[in-house]
Amino acid sequence: MTPPYVHHYGAADGPPVLALHGIKGHGARWRRIAETSLHDFSVIAPDLRGHGRSDHAPPWNAEAHVADLLSVLDARDLDRVDLLAHSYGGLIALCLAHAAPERVGRIVLLDPSVGLPARQMHDQARRALSPGFFTGPEQARAERGSAWPAASAAALEEEVAEHLVQRGDGRWQWRFEPAAVVTACSEMAGPALTPPATVPTLLVIARRSGFVSPEYVRACRATLGERLAVAELDAGHMLYLERPEETGERIRRFLRGRAGHGEA
Repeated sequence: MTPPYVHHYGAADGPPVLALHGIKGHGARWRRIAETSLHDFSVIAPDLRGHGRSDHAPPWNAEAHVADLLSVLDARDLDRVDLLAHSYGGLIALCLAHAAPERVGRIVLLDPSVGLPARQMHDQARRALSPGFFTGPEQARAERGSAWPAASAAALEEEVAEHLVQRGDGRWQWRFEPAAVVTACSEMAGPALTPPATVPTLLVIARRSGFVSPEYVRACRATLGERLAVAELDAGHMLYLERPEETGERIRRFLRGRAGHGEA
């Protein structure tokens, strides 16, 4: 397999954090939080297979993502890292923690996409089959601004600069493989995987997204007990782009071990 494309931010010799994006995303979305709230950490942010500048060839399932991520850690001689993950990245982080628990210290789950309703994922998968094309960067920026109404202008500009690519026919599109998104949608509709019982976890819920159900929170509490910290932010699903300062501070406090039991 071709190694994933990896973005790196922060201090090269800082505590390592593996940051995982969601579907249709890319590792550079972590740049702002990494360079502000986590500037003294070593933030390793790969583009998942089928996304960004990584290989877009199959397989695109969780097992392939886990294998890719372990190769990233091995290439850097990292025995153990903390995980920071958003949306579908949260599911991949959980799969990695179960597959190789000795490689994982703490986990931060930002509005993870696990155990989602089958009908919702079916609809999202069908929409992914027709991802849409743009006449130019301005049209793409307007589309992304409509999808992320609370994101800053700077975040929108960075998204266009990093994630938009021109096709051979002159049209523009986002850098992701639609089939990889369909695969992810199927996996997000599977059983709601909880973190391993021994791994301290921060679960950050975006109140306005509805992705994290009360049942999932209860399942995590039953598994983790005092090793689970829960926080809620008044934000949509893209909370780390909408509320970067507040999200970043929650992440930092937890990774530095300053959050009390059950709180963040």
